[in-house]
Amino acid sequence: MAPSATERSCPYGRCHTRVQEFFTARASDWDTRFPDDAPAFDAAARSLSLHPGDAVLDAGCGTGRALPALRAAVGPQGTVLGVDLTPAMLASAVRAGRDHEGTLLLADVARLPLRSGALDAVFGSGLISHLSHPGPDLAELARVVRPGGRLALFHPIGRAALAARHGRRITDDDLRAEHNLSPLLARSGWRLDTYTDEDDGYLALAVRTP
Repeated sequence: MAPSATERSCPYGRCHTRVQEFFTARASDWDTRFPDDAPAFDAAARSLSLHPGDAVLDAGCGTGRALPALRAAVGPQGTVLGVDLTPAMLASAVRAGRDHEGTLLLADVARLPLRSGALDAVFGSGLISHLSHPGPDLAELARVVRPGGRLALFHPIGRAALAARHGRRITDDDLRAEHNLSPLLARSGWRLDTYTDEDDGYLALAVRTP
């Protein structure tokens, strides 16, 4: 099946480099730029309904702000992984001590070094806007999650507020819009369960289909 207009993106290598350059330049002060986001991360992590002993991945974990909440949810016997493709962001996570909350991996979500069905859930903050190939990349996330597992696509502020912050307007082809996201997820092994897009937060919860 040919990709839809909302699924087309730049060639892999160019997107990969662009994302690394963007986040490398911002890694050292990323947490100080957004000091008030912790409660939103905690609430979003809780929305995954994790249980003690579960295995969860923070895909595109950045400086690891979600890792403490994910660790609290799965407990000391659970597994918490943080994957990011920008070494500088992972280095910032280590400096913040968040490597004690989970295992940090330098990897791309398009090629996860995990066996199929290994996870109970995936958390992704600001993830979808930076995926090189959204459909295949979401399918890769589905591959590593068991049937019935959950995916949380999150941002501390909603689409309109984020666009206004950057002096833009939201457009109909925005992948995060419900009318685009729901069919994209369905083609990638997920079913959109709940969708919230308000000024104080964006959260799309999906379930891994059999």
